[in-house]
Amino acid sequence: MSVNQVATFLSLLALVAVAITLGSGIALATPTGRSRLTDLGDAPLRMAAAVATTSVLGSLYFSEVAGFRPCELCWYQRIAMYPLALILVVAMVRPGSDVARFALPLSVSGAAVSIYHYQLQLFPDQGSSCEPGASCAFRWVHKFGFISIPLMALAGFTAVTALMVVHSRTARADDRETGQ
Repeated sequence: MSVNQVATFLSLLALVAVAITLGSGIALATPTGRSRLTDLGDAPLRMAAAVATTSVLGSLYFSEVAGFRPCELCWYQRIAMYPLALILVVAMVRPGSDVARFALPLSVSGAAVSIYHYQLQLFPDQGSSCEPGASCAFRWVHKFGFISIPLMALAGFTAVTALMVVHSRTARADDRETGQ
């Protein structure tokens, strides 16, 4: 596969992540949706782990295979996403911990950096603190007229955030049912 094909595939996955975020939000906002969330079990945790792991693999592909040089803000996003993937995978293997307590700060802070990074790409005239060799305003990927790497990261972070909220709600509902 070419870099362009991989970038298109990862952009489509980012759109799926946005759909997951919206679907989770709608489910949490409606009484019918909330009642159906209890049937999901640990599926939200597994989906969050898949999203985070795919995000890590995508970032490694872009830097190590495609040769895209990560800027300073890309590194901050990686600092949030890489341990997030590890935490979520470990939580799948060792259930019962309150993984949302550890995952949410990473996903929310990563999303904040992604938002800032994406708006730097939209409005590059404002400048940034990034070094000249790896400009934070440069778009290595520009798919469908609006998807860039920071937007892909934002989609991943928001999907993980939404899935962790759903997971924590379903875990609390399970605890109430079992009397814990």
